[in-house]
Amino acid sequence: MQISVVIPTFNRLPTLIRAIDSVIGQTSPVDEIIVVDDGSDDGTEIQIRENFPQVKFIFQDNQGVSTARNNGIKQAQYRWIALLDSDDSWLPNKIESIRRARQKNPDYLLFHSDEIWIRNGVRVNPMNKHGKSGGWIFQNCLPLCVVSPSAVVISHDLLETTGLFDETLPACEDYDLWLRVCHQHPVYYLDRPLITKYGGHSDQLSNRYWGMDRFRIRALQNLLDNANLAKENRQAAGKMLEKKLNILLKGARKHANQVVIDEFSPLLANYQQA
Repeated sequence: MQISVVIPTFNRLPTLIRAIDSVIGQTSPVDEIIVVDDGSDDGTEIQIRENFPQVKFIFQDNQGVSTARNNGIKQAQYRWIALLDSDDSWLPNKIESIRRARQKNPDYLLFHSDEIWIRNGVRVNPMNKHGKSGGWIFQNCLPLCVVSPSAVVISHDLLETTGLFDETLPACEDYDLWLRVCHQHPVYYLDRPLITKYGGHSDQLSNRYWGMDRFRIRALQNLLDNANLAKENRQAAGKMLEKKLNILLKGARKHANQVVIDEFSPLLANYQQA
């Protein structure tokens, strides 16, 4: 199981170094480390090239995390892609655990695990809605993203058939991809933490964009329009789309956000008439 690691980054040099160190420190070494710098101006390129010569460094003009991930995936040499966000890190036995799971379960094309959460320097317990699982998890993926990119090792072949990250989505691009994957394939879940996720910093996408359900709604609409969903999955996705639209529009009316009202009211009306 040869693995290429793809790490997108933008002005996160200190945490990027922590992320790379966690990859280098694996008990079972990866085969390739790719850092895609999405236009950083904090000295990232100089520091990484000087201190991590084994890293394949790619610089691109600032285009967002989806484009950065996709760029790295397209240039990866190996069949299996491990994703790692530059503000997260891996536990030392992550890759060893994934490789062992793959040996025993060769039919799976996506592996992920539980995680440790650190928020503002303090360990916190995720809420139940963030719980992880394996198997056919499509309907678990509908409310919000329950697969963390940093936990994933995924087959390049699978990405070629489902498509890469949607570069038109500024956020919730992972939610969108897992919906496209999980209605067609089961996933393998390792029920133990293999990554550490760090939160609370100001440059998180969830802090940068208000109304994150706007992007989940677009992902759901795209799925319903284009995917060959089983009947029960289509019904579940439709109910979730309607629920998210009602919640979003209720908030928009409360705050007199006419832009959101104008954009999403016709979608709800069209859905209810269908």
